[in-house]
Amino acid sequence: MHKDIKMVVTDLDSTLLRGDKTISAYTVDILRRLRDMGVKLVFATARPRRTVVQFLGDFATDALIVHNGAVVYVGDKVHSHHGIASDVKSQILQTISLDYPAVTLSVEIEDLNYSNFDMKLVWAYDDGVMCDFADLPNKPADKITIGVSCHEDIAKFSSYLPDDLYIQMCDGRLGLVMHKNATKWAAIQDVAAYFGIATTQAVAFGDDYNDITMLKGCGVGVAVANALDEVKAAANYICASNEDDGVAKWLDSNLLR
Repeated sequence: MHKDIKMVVTDLDSTLLRGDKTISAYTVDILRRLRDMGVKLVFATARPRRTVVQFLGDFATDALIVHNGAVVYVGDKVHSHHGIASDVKSQILQTISLDYPAVTLSVEIEDLNYSNFDMKLVWAYDDGVMCDFADLPNKPADKITIGVSCHEDIAKFSSYLPDDLYIQMCDGRLGLVMHKNATKWAAIQDVAAYFGIATTQAVAFGDDYNDITMLKGCGVGVAVANALDEVKAAANYICASNEDDGVAKWLDSNLLR
């Protein structure tokens, strides 16, 4: 039992959300019961905010970590932002486009996606602006996404990045480019400090590479049964899969009973 837990942090895709991108009534009930007890609820995802709101509707959280930690919301207000400088993001996109014209690229700027492909063909739930990156808004980017197929691609594209950026594999087919201060774990530490909670009093749930540091850093790390082997190795516990309400069942058994 872990009755000292004061904050629950969970990834969304393949962790809290089922494969059809829904969340069960049972899971909603467990999370609401925990919040009613005063436990803080934080979603930490590589998704943009607009698609989190789209899937979860009016379901309330205490904080929302999006773009892998590049933007953090407490309530409806931006709490922190670690972006990619405007000139840097444009140079990266245009250079990769010239060197690898067949590679899919997209960039998030102020919760709008600009891409060199039709996003609806990949993410039916999202929309964006198709472009060649020659005339992007002169504003910092939250995240750049590159279509990849293996870890060798990650190494290849990392050579295009300045020292203050990094690239990380996500979902087995995406390379996420972000500021080095934009990580789920860094954002969790920030949010915990804001709420006056020690990270040892937090439990984190995840399934993918970008969840490993938060599972290791929080007081308790839990991997869903469908997680990557590397994520399971970093966790203290393995719960049931995302299709079987694994997060809610673990919370029910360990925090509510």
